[in-house]
Amino acid sequence: MRAYIVGGAVRDALLGLPVKDRDWVVVGSSPADMLAHGFRPVGKDFPVFLHPASGEEYALARTERKSGNGYTGFVCYAAPEVTLEEDLARRDLTINAIARDENGTLIDPYGGVADLRARVFRHVSPAFAEDPLRILRVARFAARFTDFRIAPETQALMRHMVALGEVDHLVAERVWQEFARGLMESHPSRMIRVLRECGALAHILPEVERLFGVPQPAQHHPEIDTGEHVLMVIDQAAAMKLPLAARWACLLHDLGKADTPAAILPHHYGHEAKSAERARVVSERLKAPTDCRDLAVMLAREHGILGQADILRPETMVKVLERCDALRRPERFLLMLEAATADHLGRGGQDRRTDREWHPALRWRAAVGAIRAVDAGAVARACSDKSQIPAAVHAARIAAVRALARPRPADGNGLDVNA
Repeated sequence: MRAYIVGGAVRDALLGLPVKDRDWVVVGSSPADMLAHGFRPVGKDFPVFLHPASGEEYALARTERKSGNGYTGFVCYAAPEVTLEEDLARRDLTINAIARDENGTLIDPYGGVADLRARVFRHVSPAFAEDPLRILRVARFAARFTDFRIAPETQALMRHMVALGEVDHLVAERVWQEFARGLMESHPSRMIRVLRECGALAHILPEVERLFGVPQPAQHHPEIDTGEHVLMVIDQAAAMKLPLAARWACLLHDLGKADTPAAILPHHYGHEAKSAERARVVSERLKAPTDCRDLAVMLAREHGILGQADILRPETMVKVLERCDALRRPERFLLMLEAATADHLGRGGQDRRTDREWHPALRWRAAVGAIRAVDAGAVARACSDKSQIPAAVHAARIAAVRALARPRPADGNGLDVNA
């Protein structure tokens, strides 16, 4: 029985990056042997075991044979006679098909070390085409390893897979898993670009694909179309280190602009309601977590009015805050403001920034604090007619917002409500 560290742990160590988890492949063993050595079985589709001391995963060397459509259509074969080279051959990219033995010696039968040096994503074998999930993995790797490029032959193979309809067999849960991981990388826009270049985005997220070529309003750098704007926004969200829900919301916040009639372009009057509905549909289709779906819908619906904080009446501000449940869920509203700040900063003509000093956001934060400071109990006790309590509390909140220091005149630092 021989054990080898494989995959991402070897790749990241060679790149000088922190190694978080180590995966092992075991050659020349069987499930009975693993159990006899105290390993605990955890694999469902193929034999994977946990080391009795370290808890690390040890998988028996295996081969895979295509048996159906999609990423689940495989028959796995694990046996003592399967070699390390055969196991590595089933992996997606050469940079993930490098092994290291217990003495530190590298086993690199497919040129992964050379591709690491050249900063190239290259598929190991034609078997790459058997698993459409690998397209999403390459796109996710592109968002993480920003100085890597895709080998031309791999790019061509990915396009061929899309043309054959392989990506249409992906299940929502796995698409979401890869998207979520890609959005949390340093340059998530690269994931979207890779998916566009091979044609997969039009199948997986057609609502985002439709934004490319849709013009932005004249005051928002019209040379940057809506699709490019969205890519800049998600990169800005990454620069601000926003959590997943905010990054997902940034990706979906402008979906309704694709439905704007050509006759009124480049204006997008009232697109927020359509954007919110599309954000809901996309989130539910991909089975996004509830917090991601809800924030995406709320940002899409509200991002236009958020930029108008300096000119809104106190009554309108309170109405927005109540509509967004900012009293009970202030943390969600404040996170939406962070995403809206990324929207403001994510435009053409400026670099990615990490500041959060967008003036309308400051105004909204102050308003949240003001209405939460209202003592609703005291207001209720002062009402002789209990039926008037809701109106009195609402009026007290408006008064609290009105009492805030008057904002400086709007100077173009807000968002256009018709954008």
